[in-house]
Amino acid sequence: MVQRQLPNPVELLDLMKFKKPELDGRKRRLDAALTIDDLRLIAKRRTPKAAFDYTDGAAEGELSLSRARQAFQDVEFHPGILRPAPDVDTSVEILGGPSALPFGIAPTGFTRLMQTEGEVAGAGAAGAAGIPFTLSTLGTTSIEGVTAANPHGRNWFQLYVMRDREISYELTRRAAASGFDTLQFTVDTPVAGARLRDKRNGFSIPPQLTLGTIINAIPRPWWWFDFLTTPKLEFASLSTTGGTVGELLDAAMDPTISYDDLDVIRDIWPGKIVIKGVQNVEDSVRLRDAGVDGIVLSNHGGRQLDRAPIPFHLLPEVRRAVGDDFTVMIDTGIMNGADIVAAVALGADFTLIGRAYLYGLMAGGRQGVDRTIAILRSEIERTMRLLGVSSLAELEPGHVTQLTRLVPVARAAADARTRTR
Repeated sequence: MVQRQLPNPVELLDLMKFKKPELDGRKRRLDAALTIDDLRLIAKRRTPKAAFDYTDGAAEGELSLSRARQAFQDVEFHPGILRPAPDVDTSVEILGGPSALPFGIAPTGFTRLMQTEGEVAGAGAAGAAGIPFTLSTLGTTSIEGVTAANPHGRNWFQLYVMRDREISYELTRRAAASGFDTLQFTVDTPVAGARLRDKRNGFSIPPQLTLGTIINAIPRPWWWFDFLTTPKLEFASLSTTGGTVGELLDAAMDPTISYDDLDVIRDIWPGKIVIKGVQNVEDSVRLRDAGVDGIVLSNHGGRQLDRAPIPFHLLPEVRRAVGDDFTVMIDTGIMNGADIVAAVALGADFTLIGRAYLYGLMAGGRQGVDRTIAILRSEIERTMRLLGVSSLAELEPGHVTQLTRLVPVARAAADARTRTR
């Protein structure tokens, strides 16, 4: 029988330690976010539907995006045992410079639409964390503004080849003059993808007020206060080129870009150049042979061609084809530090986060981006320790199995014939 007694108040006080209340509402909600999905839910509550869906959505049926995320979820890790990893090194050398973590911030257009601090928050957080930040051609902070926000960090520039080529050439020269060290030459946007959420929301760039947007904004006055009391929303690096926002968007999509354009940009650009939007093995090999510094396997976050290849599935085959000495990066679908670890294990030199960064931005501005990076860093370090590796260089394909859901019909039939022999 258990002997019972009256509670001792002194012992109760030892057991009951009350947490000091956090009076800062922004810090309180960000501290409560333990995953990128948590930040996404906060962002959804705090951002008008049209702006949130512009960020969260993808093209047509959004299959490319959902499949990319599912591919990372369909990972089985194979940890080593009795391999102590009390300290882990998450740093990498990428494209001629250091990064404290195996990911950087991807280029995102119209970023101040999501939250008014926009690229300044992203660049500042990236600089503080020691990782690269990428500015989009369609960014809402200028090239020079990003340099001011991240003066000592690594800044990269993503380039669309505009219909008026001189605009792109001038942007390239400005980025070089501002100390940007890497150019992401983007090749997957000959035309704009069909982003149906935007159409259904009646969303336009720049935003236009309708009865629906006003009703949706009523419970989110802070977003509209920020939007209406800060500088005009525009493509900052293109503000001197003339034309409306719509005209500039149309000019950014050009189905005529070719290897000839790549050659011209390479002559202008003095730093590293990578090709963003590669989606097959053959193009990967051709670009390696053409002498570029690297590629980004990407389907543009699922925002262009729906049912496009899944970059994470493509990664191992591309790595085998191009060899170990060619830089291969990957984006699309990354929502967890374990996704990044799996990508590195299967051959990625580096990864880029887009929506994950924007969810943090919408959830809490600069502090929200800091929280995104902190969450991913913690997940990367924990996953590495549980796998029994102390550095990213120790990760290898044997640590990961990609579980199969989507198998090409011909391959599945061939495998079935092999099994029956």
